[in-house]
Amino acid sequence: MIRRILVPVGGDSVWRSVLEHAAAIARRHGAHVIVVHCRTRPEELMPYSVPLPAFARETLRKQAAELADQQERALREELHGIAAGLGLKETDAPDGREASIELVEEFGSIGDIVKHNGRLADLIVVAKPDRDRNVGSNALKSAIFLTGRPVLMCARAGEAAPELGRRIAIGWNGSLEAARAVAATLDLAAAAEAVTILTAGKGELHGPPAEELEAYYRLRGVNAEIRRFEGRHPGAALLENTVAAGAGLLVMGAYGQSHERETLFGGNTQFVVDKAEIPVVLAH
Repeated sequence: MIRRILVPVGGDSVWRSVLEHAAAIARRHGAHVIVVHCRTRPEELMPYSVPLPAFARETLRKQAAELADQQERALREELHGIAAGLGLKETDAPDGREASIELVEEFGSIGDIVKHNGRLADLIVVAKPDRDRNVGSNALKSAIFLTGRPVLMCARAGEAAPELGRRIAIGWNGSLEAARAVAATLDLAAAAEAVTILTAGKGELHGPPAEELEAYYRLRGVNAEIRRFEGRHPGAALLENTVAAGAGLLVMGAYGQSHERETLFGGNTQFVVDKAEIPVVLAH
């Protein structure tokens, strides 16, 4: 069951859209959303390469702490208003019967905080990275590679569809990463009204074909249909066929090749990360 959804928030986060997507999933599953505000310790903001008198360092430290406190208060005030509008109950003691939310604060890097909180989350929701501005990549990379949990990547702006999760598509090629994505999102599939398996070619050598995945779902009470496609660029074809199937959410395995290799030379996952305009659940 999806009961715990993590939303990491850093200084560069576009968190309103992310929270709307997390709330849409939470309402469908009666889950608890934990918004973790990642704060940098004031001493880490000190210019160590520049010699400063002790009083100047202390003044800068206090100013950094005050600024962080102001950001925290502003975040809590904004969250209070947004939570009410999204139908989320604010509580730090969720009962699992209704969608709820809480805000916690932790000191550290976004990577460390995602690693700490993400491994006991049923779903991690992050914004799509902006590679041009070099924003958001650390949160997505940490969530995918350091937690072992499924990661919902959504647009940095725009509202989440109210029916998010009602119709989903599964990218399937018989690979280890695809199998992990399927296993990690069984609750999403079970709660969906329509599940489409997207597959192309013969898939991975000795990997199970789409027909076996369809049977796997059927044993769990999920009726899925297979949609085959052809294309020289599987990443683009996955996105196109997800939309063509009427699905509002794509589930796929992530980074069968290394992140560094795909970032440098391209790959299906990196194409989807860069080009997706729909929410995508990634699992590695």
